[in-house]
Amino acid sequence: MDHAAGAPSVPAVPDVFDPRTYAAGIPHARYRILRDHHPVAWQAEPEVLGWPAGPGFWAVTRHADVVRVLRDHAGYSSHLGATQIRDPAPADLPFIRRTMLNQDPPDHGRLRRMLARAFTPARVDAFEGRVRERARGLLAAARDAAVDGSVEVVGAITDEYALLGLADLMGVPAADRGLLLEWTVRIIGYQDPEDAPPPRLGPDGVPLDPRSPALLGEMFDYARELAAVKRARPADDLMSVLARAELAEGELEMFFFLLTVAGNDTVRSAAPGGLLALARAPDAGRQLTAGLVPVDRAVDELLRVHPPVLSFRRTATRDVVLAGRRIRAGDKVVVFHAAANHDERVFVDPGRTDLGRSPNPHVSFGDGPHVCLGAHFARLQLRVLHEEWRAALPPPELTGEPKRLVSNFINGITRLPLRVSGRCG
Repeated sequence: MDHAAGAPSVPAVPDVFDPRTYAAGIPHARYRILRDHHPVAWQAEPEVLGWPAGPGFWAVTRHADVVRVLRDHAGYSSHLGATQIRDPAPADLPFIRRTMLNQDPPDHGRLRRMLARAFTPARVDAFEGRVRERARGLLAAARDAAVDGSVEVVGAITDEYALLGLADLMGVPAADRGLLLEWTVRIIGYQDPEDAPPPRLGPDGVPLDPRSPALLGEMFDYARELAAVKRARPADDLMSVLARAELAEGELEMFFFLLTVAGNDTVRSAAPGGLLALARAPDAGRQLTAGLVPVDRAVDELLRVHPPVLSFRRTATRDVVLAGRRIRAGDKVVVFHAAANHDERVFVDPGRTDLGRSPNPHVSFGDGPHVCLGAHFARLQLRVLHEEWRAALPPPELTGEPKRLVSNFINGITRLPLRVSGRCG
C-alpha cells in the first residue's frame, strides 16, 4: 500500500504556469496547496497561446524560500537565463542580459549605483506636488465624465496617472507619453490576445520575443534623440542625468527600456489593483476614506494583496537543495510573489485586507540586490492617489466585472468599472 490506512493523501501539484489561469484572478487555492504540500514544485511548460514550449521550472511559493532565492544571487542567477519564465531566443539572450534587471553582482551593482544617483529620494519627493496635481485633475475629469455615476478607471485614471508621473520624472515631453504606454503594452501584455498586438514572427515562424532588439528599435531611437535634447538643454529629470553620465555603448537605451517598462507598469498594475482590493473589502475601503488608517500603511497592505509582478525567474548556478528538493545547475527557479504574500507562516489571516497590518514584510517589490529601485516613487504615487481619491470620491465600489491581463508575469488589470459619484467619506 502507498499510504497507511486512514492517512490523508497528498494533493497533486496544481498548475500555476498557464497565463490564462490569471485572467480569472490570482490562484490562491492552488498556491496554498503548493505552500502546504509542494513548496518547491516542478511545473511543466507546454506551448500556450502560440508561444513555444519550454523545459519546465521549479515553482517556489513559501515566503522564506522566496526571500532565500532572491537574496542568493550567487546560487540563483538573474543573468544566466534572464528573469521571465519563458526562455528568450538564444540569439536575443546576450542583448537581454544587458539590462540591469538581468544582471548579477558585481556588474548589476555598478549599473544600480549609476541609476540610484539619478533616482534619489530627494528628486522623487520633489515631484509630489506635480503628482498630486495630476491625480486631482484626473479624478475630477473622471467624475465629470461618469455615466450613471460610473467610470472605467483604468482608461480614465490609472493608465494616464502612471504615465504622467513617469513622464515627469524621466523628462519625457507630455506629447510623447502615449509612446511609453504603447511600448509598455507591447512588452508587458504580449501573452494577452486582446491586450497586445499580434506577435511578429521571426524567419523560423516562431513569434519574436517582445524583448528582442528586432522589436525595440523605435524605442531606442527615441531614447537617443531624447538624450541629445537633454544634453543640450538639461533639466532636473532622470534622462538629463543619464544623458550626461559616462555610459558604455547601449547602456542608455537599456536604462530607458527598464524605466519605461518597469517604471510605468509597477504603478499601472498596482493602482487599479489596490482600488479593486478596496472594492472587494468594503469595510477596508470605508476605513481608508474615513481616515482611520495611515495611508502609507494601507498602500503597503494593498501592495501585499495585489503585487504588480506575479513571478520572477532565476537560474540555478549549481546543484542546490531547496525545501527538500534537489535542484540541478541550469534549472529554472521561479518565485511567486503573490503566493509568498499570502503565506500563513508569515501573515496572520492573509486572505483579509487589513490596512493597518504591521509588520508587513511583503515581497511585492522583491528582495535582495534586485529590490525595486523605484519603490519609493511607486509608493509616493500610490499614496497620493489614495489620498486624493478619498478627498474627492466615494469608497471604491464595483459597477461591473473587472478584466485581468492574461499573464503569468504581470498582475495587470485592463478594465475596472467603479463608482465615482455619490456620497464621499
